[in-house]
Formats: sequence, structure tokens, C-alpha cells
Amino acid sequence: MHSKREPRLSMAYGRSEARLLDPTSAMAVDGVTAGSTVYSSTVLLVSKSVDFDRTLRHIREAAKAFGWRAEPEDERECARDLRFGVRRVRLGVRAGKAAQAPDAWTVLQMMRAESKEGTRGVSLEHVLSPAPETGADPHNRPNPHNRPNPHNRPNPHNRPNPHNRPNPHNRPNPDGGYDPLGTGGRQPVAYVGARPARRPDSEMQGDRPVVAILDTGCGDHPWLDFVRRDVRLGDHQIGWPDGVPNSEVDEDQVGPLDGMIDDLAGHGTFISGLVHQACPDADIYSWRIVPPEGSVAETDWITALAQIAELVHLYRQGDPRGRRIDVLSLSISYYHETPSDALFDPTLYEILADLSANGTLVVCSAGNDATTRPSFPAAFGPWSDGSGPIPQDPDVLPIVSVGALNPNGTTDALFSNAGPWVRAHEIGASVVSTLPTVFDGGYQSGVETEHLGRTRASLDPDDYSGGFAIWSGTSFAAPLLAGKIAQWLLDHGQPGDEKQDKKRAWAALEALTTLKPPV
Repeated sequence: MHSKREPRLSMAYGRSEARLLDPTSAMAVDGVTAGSTVYSSTVLLVSKSVDFDRTLRHIREAAKAFGWRAEPEDERECARDLRFGVRRVRLGVRAGKAAQAPDAWTVLQMMRAESKEGTRGVSLEHVLSPAPETGADPHNRPNPHNRPNPHNRPNPHNRPNPHNRPNPHNRPNPDGGYDPLGTGGRQPVAYVGARPARRPDSEMQGDRPVVAILDTGCGDHPWLDFVRRDVRLGDHQIGWPDGVPNSEVDEDQVGPLDGMIDDLAGHGTFISGLVHQACPDADIYSWRIVPPEGSVAETDWITALAQIAELVHLYRQGDPRGRRIDVLSLSISYYHETPSDALFDPTLYEILADLSANGTLVVCSAGNDATTRPSFPAAFGPWSDGSGPIPQDPDVLPIVSVGALNPNGTTDALFSNAGPWVRAHEIGASVVSTLPTVFDGGYQSGVETEHLGRTRASLDPDDYSGGFAIWSGTSFAAPLLAGKIAQWLLDHGQPGDEKQDKKRAWAALEALTTLKPPV
């Protein structure tokens, strides 16, 4: 149970609260050019970097004009003492008034019209996802690639035998050649190689590199028994508490009770396996912030990131409560509606910049929408053409945006976002990695029989008891690069002070990406 003094994590928004910002019909203000995004209709965020009471008065004045009220929510206990973060302000209809349903964008625009300075530190609460959307509410479409949900087909084996077709590409394929089962082709495979060779602590000469992952968590798999899922900030858990549904334990929690595996189930386990393959000797911290539905309230994500930043800050201060993190891998993002605005939301970048200033490389997936529109936080990094919303600080490590390559390692995956803000590429299409061995969905083998005392069957398309799958997305390119960075750091010395660690991190980026340290 959660007491009133400790508000629950927001989890995913209901469909009535998440709203798509349509710039063609939303409230407009002269001088503000907006793009589409998905946000909470009833919440505004106030950064800890501004005077909360004064800002709340501005919000209330703007809301009152529409017959709405604005009430602050209590901070969760774990967020109260953090250096970075946001406070939520909830909008509602004023008592005794009849009004349109509250809309956070309308209030924000009214504040801008009255005084743009008055909106400093105030922002929408974006709804984030491992696969960001621009064209529709992602909560109504489980599949981010605009493809029909493959699970709407009652039996994938109803397709004719592909071996009778001389060329499978003769049929129109909106997936660009990627398998239609799952997001970019999640399906079982058999891995027949040896387990990545992880040395015991007694054979390690020095410290292991540490890669941290903030995603759906990490499920049980024989390769991943060393993954730390319990790293805390003092007495406070980071991310979801134990009572929140876990996508890496129960694979079917969303939609009808049909036994189908949820679209993002296994996402974090798959990511952990990629890091382990790229650097078997790395330690991995895994935190859970993406719920089964896939959508994340920005407040919850920011709070978890602020806690992680505090861990690294304490480590640099020599505090035993701190933790060294060499690389933080993030495979979740959103599209900001006004990234060119001079009052662009400061909070998220401040947290990531603090991590970078303390020697942690932040590696982000670029997104899977085949667009050049900047996706955040990836686009906070340095742009190759020198533009971008954030001036780069030479004393801060860059945020690394990672696009996906096809298995040949030379061509960009068709779904991968692109642009001057994407500064690294790694294989992210049809990669093989770990999935929880307990996953076995509602599909069955199309044919099964007994012959000579043995069972014969066609492939069960969602039986992952073998522990491995293929999947596609920039979500997987980023952790693969994170693991390669960790391996490079392991091969080139040991952690030192902040200055030494930044120097080693830059050397790794020069070796593995197109990024160069500022002159």
C-alpha cells in the first residue's frame, strides 16, 4: 500500500489523459512554432531550478482564465532531496464552474502570451516510449512502425510456405524487409555458440567497467545472473517498486487476455544481453522504469535519472553511498514540441549534463521513425553541422546519439532516425540477444505430431524458453555501442579521477564514433 505522504509512480497514462498535440488545431502564440508530441493533458511540470511558489501563481492565473484550477502534487519522498527534478501541477475544473476539459498546452501557451519569461522552467509532461511517435497516440497503437499489429492475425502459419515463392520481395512490404512478427522482427532463435566468457573477480586485474540501463528491467536468464537489479540511492529504490507489474517476469499484461506476448516484454533483458555480449566482464546495473504498456510519465523518468545522477555525484565526492557508472544506456525518447524555443525545457539536459560532467558517458537510441526530426534526449548531443538546441560545454562529455545499421554493418536500417544529431551507428537490425526463458506466448506450432516415439512440430513463433531472440531497433544499437565502449575502457587502463576518466571516455568515442573532443 502507498501512503498519502508517498505518491505512487504515475505509470502509464490512461487514454483519456494522454493527448496528441496537433499544431494545426492547438492553441497558437505568435513567435512559437510547435511540432507534434504526446503529453499529459492535465499536468504541467515545474523545474526545481525555478521559484516554485512564484511559478505556481503564474500557472494559476493562466488556468483561471479557462475556468480551471491548478494544484501542486506532493513530491515523492525519494525526490525531495535531489538536486534535480520537477514538481507536478495538476489541472482541473474550478468548483462551481462548467468548462472544457483542462489542457496543459493551452495553459502553457497562455503563459507564453502574457510573458515568455514566466514560462521558464515550466513544461508539458511528455509521454515517453522506447519507440517515439509523431503521427498518432501510441497508446492506441501497440506497434510503432505504422504496421498492422501482427498479433491480429490468429495464426501466422496461415501464410503460404515462403519456399514456394521464388522471391519474397515480390509482395509489397511496408516493413522494408524486416520480419512482420513483432516490432522489427522479435522472434525466437537458437543460439548455439558459447556463453560470453566472463572472468571471475579473482582473475580481474582492477575494476570492472559499469554499464547502467534504465528500461523495462532485466528478467531471469542464465547469462545474466550477475546483473544488479537492486542498486538503490540510500534507502530509496530507483524506478518502479516491487509491487508494480514487471514486463520481464510476466510477458502478457496488456490488451485482451489472449496470451499474446506484450510488445515491449523482454526489452530490458534483450538490452542487457547485448551489453554482456559486447563486454562480458562489465558489471550491469538494471533499473525498471518502462511499464508493460510502454508509455512512461516524464516525471517518473526524470526522477529516476536524477537519482542515478546523484549516485555518480556522491561517488565523485568520495561518499560510500555513491556508485561509479562508466556508461548509461538509454533506449527511450520523445519528440519535443518546441526544441528551438529559447526557453527549451532545462531539467532533463541538466541531469544528463551533470552525469557527463562527472565522467559518465550517456548513450541514447536515435529512434525508429525514419525521420530527421530530433528525438530527445539523443538530440542533446553535439550536431555535426554545429547547430542544435544546446550549446556544447567543452568540460562536459557529449551525449551520444546512436542510429541502427543493418546486419551487414554498412547500411543504415530503413527505420532508423537520421540527421546531423545522429553521431554514431551500430548494428541494430536483426540482432540476437537474451530473452527471459519463462516467455511462452499464446501462439502454438502450426503442425505437431508424433512419429517413431518423438514429437515433431513446426516452429512455435513465440516460445522463448530457449532464451534467445532476434529483434530490431535503435533501442538495441545504443546498448551494443555502450558495451563496446565499456570493453574499450577495460582494455585501456583503469578508472581514475574525474579528469582521467573523461580523457579515457573521449578516447573511446574517438575510436568508436565520429565524435571528436573540442579543440
